Amino acid sequence: MDPEDPQSASIVARLRQAIIEGRYAAGERLAEIPVAEQLGVSRTPVRLAFRTLEQEGLLQKVGKRGLVVRGFSEADVLCAVEVRGALEGLAARRLAESGLPPEVRAALEDAIARGRALLASATLAPEDVGRWSELNRDFHAAIVDAAGSRVIGDAIARNNHLPFASADSITLDARAPDSLHARLRVAQLHHELVLEALSRRESARAESLMREHAWVGLRYEQALGDTGP
Repeated sequence: MDPEDPQSASIVARLRQAIIEGRYAAGERLAEIPVAEQLGVSRTPVRLAFRTLEQEGLLQKVGKRGLVVRGFSEADVLCAVEVRGALEGLAARRLAESGLPPEVRAALEDAIARGRALLASATLAPEDVGRWSELNRDFHAAIVDAAGSRVIGDAIARNNHLPFASADSITLDARAPDSLHARLRVAQLHHELVLEALSRRESARAESLMREHAWVGLRYEQALGDTGP
């Protein structure tokens, strides 16, 4: 997904929601024109969205050009999310133990400031999904990159190719406009608490917070009234 294309990010989130609800069934072929017509958008952002969903493991190629919805189970999704939480928690623990470099602190503070500005409004516009994805990507990448372990980064990258495993796997349900805002407020609070734990070199707390943070898109989604796997 192009981080500079908020419309594409919004479409990705809407398509994730449709897949997780079963509106696009496993094995169903998706084509750009019909999907673009259903969503009321042009083909270009749909093409970009398909590329992102293929990288995430939600779509897979069949033949030379066809894309179909990949089958996955609830257990697959939950395990992938748990693995990401464990890996990012390990990265946070290592970073807390080694100490937070000034440039990493600055990157985390910047992402948090952008999150506060985004959530200052009572409602979110569709393009805000892309803005959150970008700042969230920056926050997570700053921690993983600073952990000093290529092994952790490579393992997270591999895990991100599984359905709903990536930290960017946001869903957007047009029927529940307030639910995404509520989930992102929780995620924003997690970001602030993680930075606090890292600053105080509280390694066990930082690890625990990152593990819990991984569940915002699923367990918190259900608690806040959305549908989920």
